Amino acid sequence: MAGDVDHDPDQGRNETAAERADRRWNETLQEVRVAQTGAQILFGFLLSVAFTPRFAGLGLFDRALYVVTVVLGALATGTLMAPVAYHRFLAGHHLKPQLVDAAGHLVSVGFVLLALTVSSAVLLLLRVAAAPPVAWLLTACVALWFVICWLVLPAALLLLHGKRTRKK
Repeated sequence: MAGDVDHDPDQGRNETAAERADRRWNETLQEVRVAQTGAQILFGFLLSVAFTPRFAGLGLFDRALYVVTVVLGALATGTLMAPVAYHRFLAGHHLKPQLVDAAGHLVSVGFVLLALTVSSAVLLLLRVAAAPPVAWLLTACVALWFVICWLVLPAALLLLHGKRTRKK
């Protein structure tokens, strides 16, 4: 039906709400595939660390940091996999726009958890490989880099182009 088609001159698209939801869902899946793979590889590596001979020599703080890192990795992996589970559960219920919005929120939370996992893994590794002050400084730099790449640069692009409204 011609009346159901929305035209967004900024995006150059003529699509129905259903087509928009399908497009956004496919875009979300592509994002999740990239992040999910990294999270799963990191999580698998973290699980193996406890079974290495060097692990027994870690101090109390480093063991606690390891536990926190593994838990963050599990949470990141589960959160980044959640949109697929949502889709499986909601398939056929005509809730694609709501699914896309929920998946977007989950992916955002998953990215935060993944950044925290990577940062704490870097801290754990650097505390073993370097002096503690250097480890903390380099980890802070890594965390800052995530903030710059994932938040500051996209926000700057939005400001540069004057787009303050959320994309459809």
